[in-house]
Amino acid sequence: MKSLLEKLLAVLAQKIIKKYNPKIIGITGSMGKTSAKEAVFAVLKEKFQVRKNIKNYNNEIGVPLTVIGAESGGSSVFRWLLVILRAFGLLLFKKNDYPEVLVLEMGADKPGDIQYLVEKFPCDVGVLTMIGPAHLENFKTLENIVKEKQKIVTHLSKKGQAIINSDDPQQKQVKDKVEATVLTYGSSEDSDLRGADLSTVLFDSNTRGVKFKILYKGSAVPVDLPGVIGAHQINAALIGSLVGLSLELNLVEISRGLKNYKPPKGRMNLIKGKNCLVIDDTYNSSPKAAKAAIKSLNELKTENNVRKVAVMGDMLELGNSSKQQHFELGKFIAESGIDVLVTVGKYKEQVKKGAESAGLSGQNIYLFSDSRRAETKIIKIIQKNDIVLVKGSQGSRMERIVKKLMAETSKAGELLVRQSDSWLKKS
Repeated sequence: MKSLLEKLLAVLAQKIIKKYNPKIIGITGSMGKTSAKEAVFAVLKEKFQVRKNIKNYNNEIGVPLTVIGAESGGSSVFRWLLVILRAFGLLLFKKNDYPEVLVLEMGADKPGDIQYLVEKFPCDVGVLTMIGPAHLENFKTLENIVKEKQKIVTHLSKKGQAIINSDDPQQKQVKDKVEATVLTYGSSEDSDLRGADLSTVLFDSNTRGVKFKILYKGSAVPVDLPGVIGAHQINAALIGSLVGLSLELNLVEISRGLKNYKPPKGRMNLIKGKNCLVIDDTYNSSPKAAKAAIKSLNELKTENNVRKVAVMGDMLELGNSSKQQHFELGKFIAESGIDVLVTVGKYKEQVKKGAESAGLSGQNIYLFSDSRRAETKIIKIIQKNDIVLVKGSQGSRMERIVKKLMAETSKAGELLVRQSDSWLKKS
């Protein structure tokens, strides 16, 4: 039944695209896909009718649902019937408010996923975010991940535009395989568009954000991202800027749109804690993403008496490299000058060993087997004015720890990931 539904949704979505002819922006990578999607949406809605994926609708079911403009029917046959009727309605009747642009995040858990999506839904603009080791249990090697992810840009026609990260060593050779016009973003001076003069403002839980300048073809435009933390979040803004430029927005319009960019739930969001400030990065994790988050925590300018605490859950689906990757993460945390490490999950010992090998005292390392155990003890570890980064893969359920730390737990449904009844019932 799932296979039949998948095929039906794909056919209906393809016919809808053929009828309404929206511009399609496809986004993939190992980290930063959703943030990039949100930044692109914030920029483009300044000028266009735009639709983006909701929730995690980035697979063979979710992408067609986004095209149709419907939510999943779940286990209800009746609700799926309504989705299909909605699709037929779009085909039978002309809807003047159908989006001019579809911003489609495309995920890949296994080889062939991106290939399938771009064959069904070819893009006008393809975007590659950072590529790194994720889902290695299915992909086996980083090279296989690159081969799959690059299809978001290599499938483009000569009329298309490919947006590639010039800082990512995994993307150096991708550029030569692209027929479309290539635009690059990053921090290096040979990037077509780059960010400069970055400053992070963090005075208290109510005043924070990132400020920087966009540099493009000799022009410089200031950008203010209120509520955003982390230098790696700048990439999302740069992607949004390049997509905007590719659809003929000017830099002033782009800067104005980026002010409305909000990081998705669980992606470097600042949340006021009971006696601390929490950086909630609990949506998912991978080696590159975890190190980027630690780097952002390290770079925050704080007063001398403020401790920086890293609460790190397992990075999952790394296959045979799991133990080594967690050891390396622990080492990186210690080398980054983090004051306290709380490590949670199956690989807690590897993280601890890595941290101790780089000089972090065992007295400042706390180990817990899972997030349920950690949430009961975390309040006793955190001190007043601590800045606490919480991160881990989805299966680690690190959002439980954020909920325990946050000052207003009644806002958990509004601010945190995985707060639906079905998720809360899971062990």
